[in-house]
Amino acid sequence: QVQLVESGGGLVQAGGSLRLSCAASGRTTSARTFSTSAMGWFRQAPGKEREFVAAISRYGSPTSYAGSVKGRFTISRDNALNTVYLQMTSLKPEDTAAYYCAAGPGIGSQLRDYDSWGQGTQVTVSS
Repeated sequence: QVQLVESGGGLVQAGGSLRLSCAASGRTTSARTFSTSAMGWFRQAPGKEREFVAAISRYGSPTSYAGSVKGRFTISRDNALNTVYLQMTSLKPEDTAAYYCAAGPGIGSQLRDYDSWGQGTQVTVSS
């Protein structure tokens, strides 16, 4: 199974920036690896459902974003390092959540589109 480990979360003031990283290793049950997987970022705030943030195809393009983060967040990947990134700028208090990366066979915005998940990293934006 693909192992995903997120890092880069923390406490930041509104208007600030953070870059999340997700390092991958191993293979999925279908022998898919990081370089052959689409990658996504999701987030979950306390008491709320996990929601889509951004996704990127295995080739690096196309990408997809939730409307609430479009223009502020950028997803990218480095297949040589088996790592996907989420650059977050102009952060708002409503961006506070645990952020999860996920791997799947194709780019998508639904939880069911992904079959491997990390443990999450907390992002807290203070006002």
